[in-house]
Amino acid sequence: MNYRKILVVDDEENVSELLKLYLEAENFEVHIAEDGLEALSAAKQFQPDLIILDIMLPFKDGWQVAKELRLTMDTPIIMLSAKGEESDKILGLNLGGDDYVTKPFSPGEIVARVNAIFRRSKSNGNVDKTLHFPHLTIDLSKYEVIIQDEKITTTPKEVELLWMLSSNPGQVFTRDQLLDKIWGYAYLGDTRTVDTHIKRLRRKIEGNHPYTYLQTVWGVGYKFEVIKNEKNLI
Repeated sequence: MNYRKILVVDDEENVSELLKLYLEAENFEVHIAEDGLEALSAAKQFQPDLIILDIMLPFKDGWQVAKELRLTMDTPIIMLSAKGEESDKILGLNLGGDDYVTKPFSPGEIVARVNAIFRRSKSNGNVDKTLHFPHLTIDLSKYEVIIQDEKITTTPKEVELLWMLSSNPGQVFTRDQLLDKIWGYAYLGDTRTVDTHIKRLRRKIEGNHPYTYLQTVWGVGYKFEVIKNEKNLI
């Protein structure tokens, strides 16, 4: 039995009930919310292990819900939308979404994506690994990132991406390689997903700090290398 809790947020009853049917067949416990305000309340009370969040919602849309959830929760979020434009996908990922699925979709695809997220979480959850760098600590077992002795808010995908790069310092990964290793071969997104997560990580762990860690290898991809940021050394 899974005994994992999933919050499905969608104002289309046929969509939410169909997802509930498929997810319960996989032994997940499912709670449904029909609007943005109800979603925020349910997330607080239900404490789900994963949230499936539609963008077009009454009262508060999915963008705002995701933004508010990320202030207090690092729960994985799969975002649903009838909008398939690249800009919408990038916005969803920028707001902390771990995956983005365009409607119409197959319920089986959603179940597969949910299971993939939990498999990665399980495979990493029992690994007691910590990496230390100047001003930066990454604890994969706790999914924590600490910069200058301060724990920062990160999503699971951000931690996994940072761990992949930092545990192989100096190795250059292409965007396709990172997509495959972090999101899985079945992920239907594009390489801009990687760029978006790198941008978010840089903002969180570098900013005005005296070191940079995530280096761009132009025309290839990214690597992890600790470099002094002279302009921020005072």
